Amino acid sequence: MPDSKELEAQYGRTKNQTDTGVVQARVSVLYDVLNKFAIDGSLSALSVGEGSLALNHLAFSKPADLIIYDRGYPSFELIYEHFQRDIDFLIRVKTDFSNVIRHFYQSELDTDIVKIYPGKNTKLSDKSYSKDTFREVRLVRVDLSSGETEILITSLFDAEKYPNSLFKELYYLRWGIETFYDEIKNKMNVEHFSGYSQQSVLQDFYAVLFVSNAQSLIVGEINDELADESARKKYQYKVNNSLSYCFLKNRIITLFFSDWEMSIIISELKELFKKHIVPVRPNRKYDRKTGKYRRKEKHKSLKNRKNTI
Repeated sequence: MPDSKELEAQYGRTKNQTDTGVVQARVSVLYDVLNKFAIDGSLSALSVGEGSLALNHLAFSKPADLIIYDRGYPSFELIYEHFQRDIDFLIRVKTDFSNVIRHFYQSELDTDIVKIYPGKNTKLSDKSYSKDTFREVRLVRVDLSSGETEILITSLFDAEKYPNSLFKELYYLRWGIETFYDEIKNKMNVEHFSGYSQQSVLQDFYAVLFVSNAQSLIVGEINDELADESARKKYQYKVNNSLSYCFLKNRIITLFFSDWEMSIIISELKELFKKHIVPVRPNRKYDRKTGKYRRKEKHKSLKNRKNTI
């Protein structure tokens, strides 16, 4: 975040390799990985945990939705709230999350229905449940090609409708949110804020989510058309996302706040997008470089250098 007293008071300062530290915030987005839309987004202090932000996102979900979480999210409270709202979930969990999970991992069972309770040291005075409250969940074991074993907790109990073989692919869909975060950081430059105030930061953040959704709306329709046209070709093709953001950012104001016919601008954008397509090469894999984005010096936020709107 930009280094200002207003933003430090709002989000806090964290230490890094420098003596002064940096102002940082936590981003959380409820993301539709199938249609590529940001449903809800929040910018909060790092002191607010991922689980708390996930609970807030539930207000923007509806019954029968399926929300997929990684290993940073599992808690009895989150699972309890999902059942209360009739929202399905799929959560990856560490093998030492609880004794129940540990026993399942050691049992080598592929799936099982178990009861989970609040943690022994969990504060319950402000909760609507007690230490004796439990919820039944389904545990699923997924063996990866790397030799690693994933343990998943889910509310999808029906083993015939949701067999074990489905869950590897289902959990992999979560990678869509990682791709989304990469795009807003490295293609839309969400961290290059246009001002040092809280209002400027929030305006830039929500503008990025808005532009991303507008891009998904247009690109999704074109990619469907390209899929039909690519049926006889060696590769399926899709729109080049990096260039589509560039084309859209220069027309977003005209698109929504001018006297021009929206259909004319949309048609122009579609033609531009179609001229810049790339092949989809299936089964491509890259080694994950966990330290790739680790900063070696204090982050510098340049004022009024925003590359988007």
